[in-house]
Amino acid sequence: MRKIKAAAVQAAPVYMNLSASIDKVEGLVEEAARNGAELVAFPETFLSGYPWFIWLMAPANWARFMPQYHENSLALDSLEMARLQAIAAKSKVTLVMGFSERAGGTRYMAQSIIGPDGVAILHRRKLKPTHAERTVFGEGDGSDLQVVDSAFGRLGALNCWEHLQPLTKMAMYSQNEEVHVASWPSFCNCRDLVYAFGPEVNNAASRIYAVEGSCFVLAPSSTVSQEMFDMLCETPEQAHLLNTRTSGPGGGFSMIYGPDGRPLCEPLAEDVEGILYADLDPHQIIYAKSGADPIGHYSRPDTLSLNFDRRKKRIVHDIVPRQFEQTDAAEDRTPSEAANNA
Repeated sequence: MRKIKAAAVQAAPVYMNLSASIDKVEGLVEEAARNGAELVAFPETFLSGYPWFIWLMAPANWARFMPQYHENSLALDSLEMARLQAIAAKSKVTLVMGFSERAGGTRYMAQSIIGPDGVAILHRRKLKPTHAERTVFGEGDGSDLQVVDSAFGRLGALNCWEHLQPLTKMAMYSQNEEVHVASWPSFCNCRDLVYAFGPEVNNAASRIYAVEGSCFVLAPSSTVSQEMFDMLCETPEQAHLLNTRTSGPGGGFSMIYGPDGRPLCEPLAEDVEGILYADLDPHQIIYAKSGADPIGHYSRPDTLSLNFDRRKKRIVHDIVPRQFEQTDAAEDRTPSEAANNA
């Protein structure tokens, strides 16, 4: 790894508006690049927003939001994805984008890593959506747990409560991860009703990932905007659920951590949009791993080990019986070939 300046975005998208949200992404990436960042990380499902409605009302009531949410999710083979790649190339940054991926009739909580040349290095999906998220999103598989070679070092990414799954984390650590993007939504939904949804627990998860993995962790999180309250909250009770502290905008608690767990920047207020920056010095990884390397001298493979199935899973496997293979081959022969074999 070489030394770089990295940026973690704390902002709200233009809710359920993919084109306008990408416009906002472009401005934020250009600002980060002007300030010297080579890596820019965005929150979970930044495009085009986290589906907060699933926590605020019964499915029969929130189903009306699904057509708009699905249509403003991002398909991998789309012009919008090509535009994201062009944005990364224009600013010469490595871009880690969180988005709702649209694939056929299903959505996935996805992240893409795009290099400074605009080439997509990795597309991945959240291994297991959390709780009510499973009513909206499908699951990933072992092929989505990858650490890749980037322009500056070994880079990986996970979403939200994937950072609470010990075996998932170990699968990532085992790939010599040096910089990790921990993408989160906002930390305001039900946070006083369910303490684990709040910033204390989830920032602790990002921090311990840095310490356990001896790696840098960028932990961008979104803010919940007034636009989201106006669109989703029809009662004071729903506004209270969306932010139990203020019933108004907030929930941003972004941070960048060093391999020893120390914060590398000052936080923004929870209702403020902006970009956090930190210099990532690879010597800090050496210092941290000299104390505890989870896949080296601080491991005990004789006692504990992990089975990691990296294969991509498919719902349909085409099996062609032998007689059909022979028939197909015969049909594919030219007339002269058929005559020669007669």
